[in-house]
Amino acid sequence: MSVFVDVAPPDATRPPGGTRFPGWLARVALPLLSLLVFFTVWQLAAASGIWNQTFVPYPSTVWRAFIDVSTTHDGVRGYAGYLLWEHLYMTLRRVFAGVVIGVAGGLALGLLMGSIPWVRSVLEPWLTFLRALPPLAYFFLLVIWLGIDEAPKVTLLALAALPPAAVATTAAVVAVPVSLVEAARALGASRRDALRDIVIPSALPETFTGIRLADGMAYSSVVAAELFNGVPGIGGLVKDASNYNNTPVVLVGIFAIGISGLVIDGLLRAVERRTVPWRGKA
Repeated sequence: MSVFVDVAPPDATRPPGGTRFPGWLARVALPLLSLLVFFTVWQLAAASGIWNQTFVPYPSTVWRAFIDVSTTHDGVRGYAGYLLWEHLYMTLRRVFAGVVIGVAGGLALGLLMGSIPWVRSVLEPWLTFLRALPPLAYFFLLVIWLGIDEAPKVTLLALAALPPAAVATTAAVVAVPVSLVEAARALGASRRDALRDIVIPSALPETFTGIRLADGMAYSSVVAAELFNGVPGIGGLVKDASNYNNTPVVLVGIFAIGISGLVIDGLLRAVERRTVPWRGKA
C-alpha cells in the first residue's frame, strides 16, 4: 500500500524568512500609519472651524510652542524660566523616586501577603482602599503633613505605585504550584531556598506586569503631584499653561509625558525579556 503526501511548493510570493515582513509591518508600518491618520484627523478638525483655536489648535501651532518651550527666544528662556528638557528631567526624577519606593514596598508586601494567608487577609482590604482612592483625594492631606516641597510629590507617586505592584506580586505568589514548593521541601530545601529558587522565579513574569502597571499609575498621577510648587516639572508646566488657556503648551506637556512614558515602558519590556526569558514558554 502506497501513501502519497502532497507537499505544496513554496509560496513564491512569500518574502524570505517566512513571516518576517508581516511582523515588521505590524511593529513599524502600522504604528506609523496610525500616527499619520491621527495628525490628519487633527489637522482637519482644526481647519474645519467648528472649534475655536483655543480648544483645537493646529499641529503647526503646537510645534511652534514646542520650539518656544525648548529654546531661548526673544530673551525668554523656555517656559517659566526652564527649558522643556529641564521640566521633563524634574518630572522623571520625581517619578523614578516614587516608583522605586512604591515598587520596593509593593514587592515586599506582595511576597509577604502571598506567602502568609493571614497577612493577606489583614492587608488586602487596605490595599484595595488605597487603590480605589484618586490621587487628589489625599494629596492635599500630604501637603498639610509634608509641606509643598518634594516630599509630598514623591510620597504621592509612591502611594500610587505601591498597590499595583503589591497586588500583582501577591497574585503571582499565590499562583505558584504548591506541588513544586512541596517537592523542593521534600528534597531538603529550606523555606528560604524554596522562596528563592521556586516562588520568586515563578512569580517574576506577573511581577513585571505589576511593575509596569505601577509605573503607569505613577505617570497618571504626576500632574496631581506637581499641582503645588511643580515648576520645574511637566505637571507644573501643564497646570500653569492651563491657567492661561495656553492649549499648545498644555499639549506639548501632554505629549512629553506620553512619549517619555512609552520610552520607559519599552525599556521595562526590554528588561523583562532579558530577566524573564522563559515567559510564555514554560
